[in-house]
Amino acid sequence: MAVWALGINHTTAPLDLRGRFAFALDQIAPTLGSLRSAMRKPPEAAILSTCNRTEIYCASSEHEIEPTIEWLAHSGGVTPAQLRAHTYTLQDGGAARHAFRVASGLDSMVLGEAQILGQLKDAVRVADEAGALGSTLNQLFQRSFAVAKEVRTSTEIGAHSISMAAAAVRLAGQLFEDLAQTRVLFVGAGEMIELAATHFAARHPRRIAIANRTLERGEKLAGRFGAEVMRLADIPARLHEFDIVVSSTASQLPIIGLGAVERAVKARKHRPMFMVDLAVPRDIEPEVKALEDVYLYTVDDLAHVVQTGHAQRQAAVAQAEAIIDAGVQSFMHWMDQRRVVPLIQQLNAQADEWRAAELTRARKLLARGEDVDAVLDALSRGLTQKMLHGPLAELHGGDAESRERATSAIRQFFLRRER
Repeated sequence: MAVWALGINHTTAPLDLRGRFAFALDQIAPTLGSLRSAMRKPPEAAILSTCNRTEIYCASSEHEIEPTIEWLAHSGGVTPAQLRAHTYTLQDGGAARHAFRVASGLDSMVLGEAQILGQLKDAVRVADEAGALGSTLNQLFQRSFAVAKEVRTSTEIGAHSISMAAAAVRLAGQLFEDLAQTRVLFVGAGEMIELAATHFAARHPRRIAIANRTLERGEKLAGRFGAEVMRLADIPARLHEFDIVVSSTASQLPIIGLGAVERAVKARKHRPMFMVDLAVPRDIEPEVKALEDVYLYTVDDLAHVVQTGHAQRQAAVAQAEAIIDAGVQSFMHWMDQRRVVPLIQQLNAQADEWRAAELTRARKLLARGEDVDAVLDALSRGLTQKMLHGPLAELHGGDAESRERATSAIRQFFLRRER
């Protein structure tokens, strides 16, 4: 089997380009179907899509990297050449190493962050439920989970990490003297918003509101923080009420437009607004950033904040890379063993055929009343002759070089003393 990975992330592609290739979790299954049908032979496949990356992992009898690039480019409405300038491709051991590093948080914007592991597990679960996961990718991902666990328990890779949510709180604290006097609006009710709400709630803001497409899910999250719930449609009319706005939805189009923010700023008499857009594609129109009294940050804008503590983590990174190296070697050894499985199956089938033939002959002799010891002796001789026929034929035939190879193989397989 051949394994390959194709991806774009926060280091290779700008935010707006990444937005073209962002897939919500409920879109992954049909997207996998489209990907697999675009290949000559449907491969095993999984897609990981987060605010910082979109990655495709595949396994098949041969590498099909170019068709994968062409399919992804088409899905995002760009040419393969445009996409290729921002992608990375990895094969076999390189693909395994990348998956292990991603799962362990070593390839994240927030070095050592733990959220990516849950996102990868979700991606694997969806691929499995869609019938796109086979034994090769299943092994790859299960081993990546095990490596990530060892990295997190054996090193301090996450000890100094700052999450995107914590970074947002830090930046908000630089704008507002007392976060306890602010009013905060969260747009969305997913995992990222839940994390952000947890961090902001710890600073006890004056009021918290959650706007979501479905009120039921919004109410469930609001109950944890004593927040009010509102509909997305109510945002334009009420945006001016909030000092801080944090948005992260799966919408393919912006939720908050330039006009709505302009009206909100005017109604606030130009009191500052702090806005964080954690969504990919964007939830807040990028033109908002040019407005006076509005401080808009995207996931990429937070990069320099979350790198705080980077130097302290470098020793832990070295330890983590050693663990990953061992994991890659183990996976590649498993892959090498898989390559001889067909030969092992053929060998077992041949041995079973010989055994069945000799047993049939022995039963016939016993049915005729032949001596049991004589039948057993004939059975053992028959099996031995069948097993040795091939090697002996190689020793007696062929040229000198062939006989030398046969001699070496026979010594290795039949005359080796067990240590």
